[in-house]
Amino acid sequence: MADSLAVIYKADSLKGEAKLELLRNLCFNEVNDLKKALQFAEELINLSEQIDNNYYKAHGYFQKGTKNARLGDLEEAVKAFFRGAEIAKKDKNINLEGSSYGALADIYSISDNHKNAMLYYNKAIATLRKSDDTIALASYILNAGDALLANKEYDSALVYFKESGAIFERVNYAIGKAYNLGNIGMVYANIGKNELAEKNINEAIRILEESGDYHPICVYLIYMSDIYLEKGDHGAALKYAQRSLELGEKYGLKEQIGDANLKLSELYENAGNTKKSLKHYKDYIVYRDSLNNIKSVQYMADLRTNYEVSQKQTEVNLLSQQKKNQRIVVIATVIAMFLIGLIAIGLFRRNKFIQKTKQIIEKEKERSDNLLLNILPEETALELKENGKVLAKKFESVTVLFSDFKGFTKYSENLSPESLVETIGFYFSKFDEITEKYGLEKIKTIGDAYMCAGGLPFPTEDHAYKMVMAAFEIAEFVEKTKKDVEASEMTFDIRIGINTGTVVAGVVGSKKFAYDIWGDTVNVASRMESMSEPGKINVSENTYELIRNEFDCEYRGEIEVKNRGMMKMYFVNNIKIGKLRVF
Repeated sequence: MADSLAVIYKADSLKGEAKLELLRNLCFNEVNDLKKALQFAEELINLSEQIDNNYYKAHGYFQKGTKNARLGDLEEAVKAFFRGAEIAKKDKNINLEGSSYGALADIYSISDNHKNAMLYYNKAIATLRKSDDTIALASYILNAGDALLANKEYDSALVYFKESGAIFERVNYAIGKAYNLGNIGMVYANIGKNELAEKNINEAIRILEESGDYHPICVYLIYMSDIYLEKGDHGAALKYAQRSLELGEKYGLKEQIGDANLKLSELYENAGNTKKSLKHYKDYIVYRDSLNNIKSVQYMADLRTNYEVSQKQTEVNLLSQQKKNQRIVVIATVIAMFLIGLIAIGLFRRNKFIQKTKQIIEKEKERSDNLLLNILPEETALELKENGKVLAKKFESVTVLFSDFKGFTKYSENLSPESLVETIGFYFSKFDEITEKYGLEKIKTIGDAYMCAGGLPFPTEDHAYKMVMAAFEIAEFVEKTKKDVEASEMTFDIRIGINTGTVVAGVVGSKKFAYDIWGDTVNVASRMESMSEPGKINVSENTYELIRNEFDCEYRGEIEVKNRGMMKMYFVNNIKIGKLRVF
């Protein structure tokens, strides 16, 4: 299609809107030579500005953003999408406005900014539901599900995929169905249903190869590599990863090149080939840094803020003008009637209004302070209020706990959203009480997983002991609930994993703040949970060394952990006599 359109373009026989439409189609269909597609987009923008055509100008910016995103230039992509959304909104082009919001969400998603991603996905979906662009609506519902999948919210991701799949099926859109099959396959791979995952992903790859859409194929090939690695077929796993890298390099897909290099580094490391493993890891670092350097992420965040401020400023200006007009009418009326009397009444009311407003402001300030303390540690909240930002801090010794309910995903499929929230709330409310009792810091919940940490924001000596005591109480509460007749319909077995080590802690987000921690310690704690057993507390060797004098621990031996190799693990069975402390 692109080649055929290029012949018409070279003939240079079209003028006005006919040429704009030709350029729009050239941008869209040119998927192999992305730099050439960018040139067409720039020409479309310039020509649209010359004849003042906002419809095609918005399309030009959208295509410019799309091609820059594929090339890995996220800063330019974000600028183009914001500009395109602004023009489309002014032109009342709902279809393109919604698609621009969705494209911005895609950028935030691959930049690991999950909150901004979901904010703009929901904005895109809400806008496109008012439009007639069914495929765009289904596509961004699908992409929102993909963001939830990346954030390990598997149940929510499946809900989004179910809706997008139904729409694609209804309009018989082959590529959309392929994406949907592949993403559902990735969910199955994450929850351990490898046969279903392989079936879905292979079918998705088959459809996408026929259409020449290689971007998602690279992603799905990495998941196939994981599946065959779990089966113990190292050769097949290596083959899929190498194929993903080849496609990424051939079509200049930076994100996929980075992911494929990381996977190949892991595979060669497992095979004992350290030389090749190091080479691929260095290549991965190069591409990772080009996509996620701090300046780029901050720049994109600033662009979002500036765009929203400009939108609000427009609304404020319009409102201010309306108020000015109303004030003129009121003043004219007052002068015509009882000038002095009405002015006196106005001054009295104004004074009362100011006093009442001050009271409301003080009350709201107190309420916001309390709310901030509820979602952030006190020290962090004070730093945020004083400086307007929070610097990330490194903690040398922190104990991290993960818990997860066995079989919750399958159980939740039969629950209404209200019942699901009520069930999760029942357990997590009690977990919150326990973590507060032992002076631990709740970090976050992801689906049915609960995460907390000890030893921050203020370092302590006994954080490992406190965490294990809290873990016993959590396990005891879950077990007690199973014996409660009234709660019998929402009982589960729980797995608990604990690890101790170094973490980095800080605040993420610029609008809705969240305190979070990062580092290898967190990843290992998650692995301890996944390798635990129902009703058991599984701890790493690091944690065991800190608690072995106070708890009876059962050595499990060295156990194979995905992407980690062999690790020593211990079940904590009981507290030793005479070692119980009072809290």
